[in-house]
Amino acid sequence: MFVALASSGLHSAFKYRQAKRVIAYYAAMSFVGFGSLLFHATLKYETQLLDELPMMYLATLALYSVIEIDKKTKFGIKVPIALAAGMLGITLIYIFWIPNPVFHQIAFALTVMSTVAVSYKRESEMQLSNRTKRILRRQLYSGVLGMLGGFFVWNLDNIFCQQLRTYRTKLSSPLDILLQLHGWWHILTAYGCMSLLLWVHFLRIARLGHDNLFTIKRRLRVLPYVTIATPKKLE
Repeated sequence: MFVALASSGLHSAFKYRQAKRVIAYYAAMSFVGFGSLLFHATLKYETQLLDELPMMYLATLALYSVIEIDKKTKFGIKVPIALAAGMLGITLIYIFWIPNPVFHQIAFALTVMSTVAVSYKRESEMQLSNRTKRILRRQLYSGVLGMLGGFFVWNLDNIFCQQLRTYRTKLSSPLDILLQLHGWWHILTAYGCMSLLLWVHFLRIARLGHDNLFTIKRRLRVLPYVTIATPKKLE
């Protein structure tokens, strides 16, 4: 799901010649998907790191994108060096000193909350049309609900793992898929992540004054992407 959603974003970013930072965070999202696939295929500690650490790197790329939201960078190399140093420190601590998933979850949550906070501040600084506000709000709410919903079902799966296995055996296929909460965790977080990236992406489009030309649509009703708006949808 991560790879499919990220591919939709990458296609749009290349088609409309978006900034390298936009391409970078969609590419990072696809890497999260590949890392998760490797981990679930091997169940090894090394591939577990490929499943977890890229999530923080993705959030960091999004954070950089909203800090340096304008066409020309404001802080030069200071911000990327600071963010890279922070991620390097967290990575080393997680691998060598605190190899506890809770540490990763806290670090990831703080990075995402920082991205949301800076993005919200940027949005509040802009004079936006009602149409643009609706698009941005839809992505923000979808992103937050997706991430929180995924975290909720992931914890339910961890706490009630044995009970859920028993209930799944009593349900015939395909109804047992409803209780595959780990799978729902991946789906919800993938959509939550994509929605937040689209929020950041469209926010930058609005910052550059091009929001009246673009909108967000869905391929096959499930793969959201940024595209040119039709004239009848422009204000």
